Amino acid sequence: MEQTLATQAFATLGHPGRLAVFRLLMRFAPGGVRPTEMAQALQIRQNTLSHHLADLVASGLVQVERRGRSLYHAVDLAATERLIGYLALDVGRARPELLAPLQGPDGGPAATERGGYSVLFVCTGNSARSIFAEALLRDLGQGRFRAYSAGVRPNTAPHPLALDVLRRHGHDITGLRAKHVSEFQGAGAPAMDFVFTVCDNAAAEECPPWHGQPIAGHWGLPDPAKADGTRAERALVFADTYAALRRRIAAFAELPVASLDRLALQSSVDAIGKAPLTVPKG
Repeated sequence: MEQTLATQAFATLGHPGRLAVFRLLMRFAPGGVRPTEMAQALQIRQNTLSHHLADLVASGLVQVERRGRSLYHAVDLAATERLIGYLALDVGRARPELLAPLQGPDGGPAATERGGYSVLFVCTGNSARSIFAEALLRDLGQGRFRAYSAGVRPNTAPHPLALDVLRRHGHDITGLRAKHVSEFQGAGAPAMDFVFTVCDNAAAEECPPWHGQPIAGHWGLPDPAKADGTRAERALVFADTYAALRRRIAAFAELPVASLDRLALQSSVDAIGKAPLTVPKG
C-alpha cells in the first residue's frame, strides 16, 4: 500500500465514530450491513452514520452495493489486508515480536484430546437458533466436535417450540439450557476453535477477542421467536429455521478441518454463511 493511501486510511480510522463503524462491519465480514441496522446497533443518528460511511468508502476500506431498494456496506478485505500489511511489514519492519500475535497458529485448529474441535454458537437469547445449532452439530458431527451455545442477552430457558422441533427430529434435549456468553470468556473457559454468530444482533455486540484466535463466522438468521400467528404458524417458522441451520451445520461437519489451513477454513466458513437459504421472514 502506498504511503498516501495508508495515510488516508489511518486518518479515516482515527475518528472514534468511523472506527466504531468499521469495527462493526468487520464483525459481519465478508457480508454487508444496511445503514439502518448499523445506526441501531451503534445508537447514532442516520445523518452522522452517512458521513462516516462516506468517508470510509472514500478511503477505500469499505464498499457499498445496492440490492433492490437497500444499500449494503461491507469491509473491503483486500484493502484492509494491504493496510495491516503496510503497518506490520513497512512501518513495523516485520519485527518478529510485532508479527507473532498477528500470525497466530500456523495451521488450522487442532482437535484436542478431550473430544474434538470446540465450537460455540452465539445469538441474542440462546433460546432457539443457537440451541438448534448446538444440538445439530453435536449429533451431525459424529464425535468430531464439542458444541456449545450462548446468548448475549439469554432468556431463562430454551423456547418450548424449539425444544419441540428438536424432539421431533430425534435430538436429545437433556442438558440444553440458556447461557450467557460470559461463561465462555475469561479464565477457566474452554478455548474455542470456531465461534459462529447466528443472528445479526449478536454479531453487532461488542465482545472482547476470543482466547486462542478461533475461526469466526456469521451465519445470521431471523429470530423465529418473533414470528406472529397461531401456534401452528409459529411452529412452522421454528421448523424452517431448524432446516436452514441443519443445511449449514451439515456442510460445516463435512469440512476436512484437519487438512485445511486457517485461510482455507475461513473461506469455507464464509462460503457456508453466504450460501442462499430459504429462511422464514419472521
